[in-house]
Amino acid sequence: MDKDTGSDRIAVAEDIAHLASGLRLAVGRTTRRLRQAHAVGDVSLSGVSVLARLAAEGPGSPGSLADLERVRPQAMASTLAVLEQRGLVRRAPDAADGRRAVVAITEEGRAMLAERASESIHRLSAVLEEFTPQERETLASALPLLDRLAARL
Repeated sequence: MDKDTGSDRIAVAEDIAHLASGLRLAVGRTTRRLRQAHAVGDVSLSGVSVLARLAAEGPGSPGSLADLERVRPQAMASTLAVLEQRGLVRRAPDAADGRRAVVAITEEGRAMLAERASESIHRLSAVLEEFTPQERETLASALPLLDRLAARL
């Protein structure tokens, strides 16, 4: 093995680890600050994620939602129980298999999701106005990569 090639690989690995660390911190801070802006007792981040998935993809079984959200079925059951108690989702028997339940977002769930998204978008927009057009363009060009990163995790 060429000595330079080995050092190059180490340097690339270190660069990737540094980038991963920076992304984790930046995304974590952003998420935390957006979450802190919402009222105490508001729907959890996992609850919002489930509502967004149901709104975008339609009804699903608790098991399939747990798989898609990459959580244990017990954790999904707790999340769905809170959402159902608040009237944000409803359960119905699966038409194909009455022993299974299917969960769907309610109109109240859609309204809450839209309100929360609107608040977050407003906060983000206000801050992004302080960025230069070039900085906003750089962030916009990174969005597909961030989506791909999230899908692969």
